[in-house]
Order: sequence, then structure tokens, then C-alpha cells
Amino acid sequence: MKNACSNDYLCVIMEDIRNFCIIAHIDHGKSTLADRLLEFTKTIGERDMMNQVLDDMDLEREKGITIKSHAIQMQYSYKGKQYSFNLIDTPGHVDFSYEVSRALAACEGALLLVDATQGIQAQTISNLYLAVENDLEIIPVINKIDMDGAMIPEVRDQIIELIGCKEEDILLASGKTGIGIEEILAAIIERIPHPKGNEDAPLQCLIFDSVFNSFRGIIAYFRVFNGILRKGDKIKFIATNMDYEATEVGILKLGLEPKSEVRAGNVGYIITGIKNAKEVRVGDTITLASQPALPVKDFVEVKPMVFAGIFPVVTEDFAELRECMDKLQLNDASLTYEIETSQALGFGFRCGFLGLLHMEIIQERLEREFNQTVITTVPNVSFNAYTSRGEKIVVNNPAEMPDPTKIERIEEPFIRAQIISLPDYIGNIMTLCLGKRGILINQSYLTATRVELVFEMPLTEIVFDFYDKLKGNTRGYASFDYTPIGYREADIVKMDIMLNAEKVDALSALIHRSRAQDFGRKLCEKLKDLLPRQQFLIVIQAAIGAKIIARENISAMRKDVTAKCYGGDISRKRKLLEKQKEGKKRMRQVGNVEIPQEAFLAVLKLDS
Repeated sequence: MKNACSNDYLCVIMEDIRNFCIIAHIDHGKSTLADRLLEFTKTIGERDMMNQVLDDMDLEREKGITIKSHAIQMQYSYKGKQYSFNLIDTPGHVDFSYEVSRALAACEGALLLVDATQGIQAQTISNLYLAVENDLEIIPVINKIDMDGAMIPEVRDQIIELIGCKEEDILLASGKTGIGIEEILAAIIERIPHPKGNEDAPLQCLIFDSVFNSFRGIIAYFRVFNGILRKGDKIKFIATNMDYEATEVGILKLGLEPKSEVRAGNVGYIITGIKNAKEVRVGDTITLASQPALPVKDFVEVKPMVFAGIFPVVTEDFAELRECMDKLQLNDASLTYEIETSQALGFGFRCGFLGLLHMEIIQERLEREFNQTVITTVPNVSFNAYTSRGEKIVVNNPAEMPDPTKIERIEEPFIRAQIISLPDYIGNIMTLCLGKRGILINQSYLTATRVELVFEMPLTEIVFDFYDKLKGNTRGYASFDYTPIGYREADIVKMDIMLNAEKVDALSALIHRSRAQDFGRKLCEKLKDLLPRQQFLIVIQAAIGAKIIARENISAMRKDVTAKCYGGDISRKRKLLEKQKEGKKRMRQVGNVEIPQEAFLAVLKLDS
């Protein structure tokens, strides 16, 4: 299959290419193992070497997670033959599962990495299922074997039970010290099949990631399945149906390495001068405009799961915040936003996120990279409201909720939650999940010391504080993963918070009727502690429609107007008190209740 290669192109035949990724739960040492592979294959010199070299965001290094997937090519000589490896690094968190699935589609094999001190966790299993769906060759690796708490025999048994492999198939390694790296590289060559493709067939490239460069526009990373992509080719993106010119193509080393062409089976990048992130979509197929081919995989539009309002602390900063959101979207096309106005907070944005971690990352990036302090409103999920006329209305925001008299039914999104923990905490997990309207679907013991619980739960119940409570109730020994399973009918109501009979739209929430009273009472109590006292009475109320379900009063600060009366007739004191009463009444009509920023943040931290 050896074809004539252009002079500047490293001539590697398809049989010598291996495309693989590493799948693991958060904090199982995926980035550290990638560092050792790069170091061992001498892809990176000693001067450039640092920890988590593929995680180029400060946030990724601090949290110890991969947020953006990366790809890098390595050369390795084995038994006198030169091989080319394409490592496609993937994010480990459930919020980015679509990115993971596209990265897996670009590979033929995967290293299944399991921490020797923690064993198999929820995201290990869910990412493994994705890999099996994509028909990948799985190489199991037990990492961190040099640590004191390593449970190698137990973890080995867990892996054998999970994937049904032989004991000798499992490799032992330490990403920190470099133990077992040679064996992993040998297994990649011997066990992972080489890519299959036809260089003479019409061009088919799968986009598995994209990044924004402020000078060159959007850089798309792709895997070529068939054909050859050459510099200067007129190309078409199938999902967007738009044509461009390939101004630069090349392979991915630590930086970008331009080449004249990228052949079938290989991984590379393309620059076309696109400035709008929405034009380059993960999962799209690149083909030649003159000879279009079918898509490699069916393209799926990534839908946001969690919605929240983001507002500047000072209303005048809105234009600056808008500019920052535009720049952020160039780097993260999965972030969606539109302008919205709030009576309490002024102009801001209603943003859609892939999940709670994604929302936290966007907030942190706004603060760090753009120095923007923002107020985030109560996060909520997307509901489907069906009117009596049969119309379907998608409700992403409490303000969009139609009149209750016109609603026939409301559907809320459900998830299948997978929790893996120690048997000691089964009772705590059950209490938590059933209290969140969960339904137990399955309970099974993976080993004598690890139990898997599967629940079906409403997504709206895990949006607030579910993850923190799960960690608290299991002393950190539980791992959690979820997948959306569609919409189901539910008794959802809109709960308004009113201050002196005026609705505060930023504190409105869409909530299940059975939880509304308890939630409203706690929110009113919290606001009573946070709102500053005024010289007039403040009434805090939680209401569903016209029905008040909770109430708290903040009594007025009172000046002692009778202090100057020394004795004398009681009518003098009464006259002064009546005058004060009238003044307070007038003040309440014109007085504004200032809502501090902590009040909006407190909603997110309610101990419900």
C-alpha cells in the first residue's frame, strides 16, 4: 500500500499508524501517563517538559481535569521499524461526553486506565461503554502501582469482571515514575489494529475538535478515513453545507506542523480562515466540494442541558461582558447564550451549558481570563410545556413559562444516574436519591467491596447540590455519572419570590410542586438573613401564582422619636408616633429594597 509521498511529508504507510486514546475517570492519572508517553517517545525535549503538558489551561492544571481534548503525534521505533502514534486525549467528565464520543470515533484502540488505589469508578464504565460502541480494541492498564494504598489484585479482578479479559492482558504502570511505559507502547503496536481506508476514494475526514487562534481563526482537528486532503483543496463541511479553501493542512506535534497533504488513516489539522466557531462543529465531516462523499458519522447537534442567567455586577459593564462572551464562545462552541433583561439585575445573558461542571468552568474563565465578576441566577433545566391547543413550548427560563391556565402538561428531562460506592454507604445513597424523586432501577455488586446503584432521576434535582451531598454522605467514596434518557410528565410550577409584593424575577424558579413549599420557606429564611434592614417593613414572600406558600418579615429600623419628650401629656407622644407611622408608610411606597449579590449566590448554596 506504499504510495509515493511528497518530499516534505514523512512517508508513513497505513500499517505503521496507530490511533488511540486514553479513557479514565477523573484523577486516575490520564494526563500524567500521557506525559510519560511523550517523554519516552522523545516527542518533547527536556526543556519543554512539564506536568500535564497536554492540559494547557491553568484551570485544567488546578482542577486536575481535562476540559478540552487534545491530539498529538509521536514517532516510536519498535523492533527496527518506525511507527507513528496519534494520541487523541479526551475530557473525562460526563458534561463533555459528546466530545469524548467523537474522539473515540477517530481511534481504533483505547487504553483503559484504572487507578490502583481507587478501582473502577462510574465514568470509567460509561467511557468504556462508549469505546465498546465504537468497536475499539481495549488495553486495560492499572496505574499508580507504586503507591502505598495500591490494591492490584482487587483492581485486576474488577477489570476482568468488567471487560472479560485475561489476567495477562492487564498491564501494570505508574505514570509518575514511568514503570511499564515500554510495555504499553509495545501493546499499542501489537494489539491495536492499524487504520483502514482507501486513499483513492472520495475524501472523508471526521472533525473531532476545534480551537480558536486569534491570528488564524478556527483550527479544526480531524481524522482522515478515506482519500487525501491536500493544501489548496476546495472543501465542503457537510453539516453546515459551506465551502472553503484549505489554506493550510498538517499534523499535530506539540505545535502545528504544516504539510502539503494528510493521507487516509492519519490525524491532522486544517486552517481555512473561518472566524465563527459555529461554522466548525465537532462531529462534522469534511469532503471535497468537487466530489462530495457521505458523512463518516451522523452529526448530532450538542444540546445544552442546564440554563442560567449571567449578569454583570455593574449594569454599565454589560457591553464589556458581551465582548467577553463572544471571545469565550470562539474557544467553546458548546456555550450558547442570548440577551435577556431582568428588573432586578438589568441587562445580561441567558446561557446554556452542557452541565454543571461546564457552567462552573465558564464562570471561572470569565473571572480569570477576562477579569469579569458576574452574578449567576438559579440554574434550571429545559422543560417542554404543552398548551391546551397542542402547541409545544420549550421553557429554558422561568419568565418563558406560559399562563398555567393554558398548560395541558409539562415534561421535565430525566437522567439515568450511575453511582459506584462502598457497600457501607448504600443507605445514605438511597435516602439521598429517593429524596430527590429518584427511582431505583438496579443494584449490583461489582466486587465484594464495590456496589453499583442505578437510578432514574429528574435532571432538575441534581442541578443544585446533589453532587456535594453525595460526596458528603459517602465521605468522598462515591463516583457519579449520568446519561439523559428523555422527557417525562411532571407537576412543575413556577415559584416567584416577592419583596413588598414586587416580584424579583432573578430569584424565580421552576420546581416540582411537592418541593416548592420547603424550598420557598428555606429561601425566604435565607433572604431574611441577607437583606439589609430598612426604615420600613420588608415582607418576603414565596408564591405559586396567587397562592403565598411562605413568608418572612424584616422589621423596620425604628428611630426613638419620643426621646425628646420628658414627661407631659401622653397625647404628645402619640402624636409623634402617628407622624412617624405615616412617614414609614410613605417611605415603604417609594423605598427600594436593595438586593445584595450574596442573596443571588445563596440560592445556589441552599441546604435543601
